[in-house]
Amino acid sequence: MKVLLIGSGGREHALAWKLAQSPKLTRFYAAPGNPGIAEVAECVALNVEDHAAVIAFCRDTAIDFVVVGPEAPLVAGIADDLRAEGFVVFGPSKAAAQLEGSKGFTKDICARYGIPTGAYQRFTEAEPAKAYIREQGAPIVVKADGLAAGKGVTVAMTLDEALFAVDDCFAGAFGAAGAEVVVEAYLDGEEASFFCLSDGKTALALATAQDHKRVGDGDTGPNTGGMGAYSPAPVMTSSMVARTMAEIIEPTIRGMADSGHPFTGVFFAGLMITAKGPELIEYNVRFGDPETQVLMMRLKSDLLPILFAAATGTLDQVTAEWHDETALTVVMASKGYPGAYEKGTPITALPEAEEGAKVFHAGTALKDGQLVATGGRVLNLTAMGRTVAEAQARAYGLVDRVSWENGFCRRDIGWRAIEREA
Repeated sequence: MKVLLIGSGGREHALAWKLAQSPKLTRFYAAPGNPGIAEVAECVALNVEDHAAVIAFCRDTAIDFVVVGPEAPLVAGIADDLRAEGFVVFGPSKAAAQLEGSKGFTKDICARYGIPTGAYQRFTEAEPAKAYIREQGAPIVVKADGLAAGKGVTVAMTLDEALFAVDDCFAGAFGAAGAEVVVEAYLDGEEASFFCLSDGKTALALATAQDHKRVGDGDTGPNTGGMGAYSPAPVMTSSMVARTMAEIIEPTIRGMADSGHPFTGVFFAGLMITAKGPELIEYNVRFGDPETQVLMMRLKSDLLPILFAAATGTLDQVTAEWHDETALTVVMASKGYPGAYEKGTPITALPEAEEGAKVFHAGTALKDGQLVATGGRVLNLTAMGRTVAEAQARAYGLVDRVSWENGFCRRDIGWRAIEREA
């Protein structure tokens, strides 16, 4: 099977690494890819925003299957355009991708189909939003409605913080994503990430993970796209997984189909495990980053036929098997992230490959033969272990063998699960 993977981040490197292991793969391309992905796929300099160019490439190279990694192309309708030309695509339609493209849309789906989530209101002007916040009090959550690269959410512990977040959105801090704001109730509990494939009618539960969104140790500082993750998530017991499927995932699949937007692809459900049970914080319509890195390390099964089944309505014919061990990833980021940071800083050494450990490239490029950092989140140091503590020790062992003066990371990824083990 000839496969094109769209994307260039750490999530796509993890997907590429796993897809490349498939005996069903005959030719493998990535657009645009990165230096890590280039180790397993042929990287092509396609502008993925130019759907006509992507279609022409797929036609010229007789691509059998397209896997879309990031959310932005899905929200822009790339899956629809490719399907219209007869290509098989893993990823939802533009209409279904609204589950991530519009937080208000997701909240409305939850309200319509009885999916547990925090109470909310949608606003297109600052003053009514502020009045609602003053009425509700803090803590409270303020979200830019659209795509904001994981940075459009403020969990405000004070009224002033919430009011400032509203002003920030409407002042254009997140561009068009902040033209509408969703204000919702603060949910108290433990966060977890749950992944499930859907072909529009059948659901296949994958694995659970927990990530660390805050930039600083002890889960302090501003939110980021994610500073590390581990899988499985201890809080997601088998009964909690069953409840998540029955109360959140399955009603969403039915609701999306009823709404005329059947969902195919991956549900990445951000959950809060509260005293009442699992509640939905938000949906993403693609694999998580950095959760994919730990999921792919734990996945025993061949990924390619599983994704192909989700794309072709045959998900009931496949299963996914997992290693029992824990996988843990630490994100190394450019100093200054999630604020302003310097680009193009040299990375002079990476650890050698070893069994059960992998460095995934998230924001790197080659410049005159030198590996350089091009993004905020740059490297994902990922390792397996029999326990969370062992996986953590191995992952930080990888971190300590990276030579990159401008890099930093949190030193406590997995702390909550390690406390549980202890």
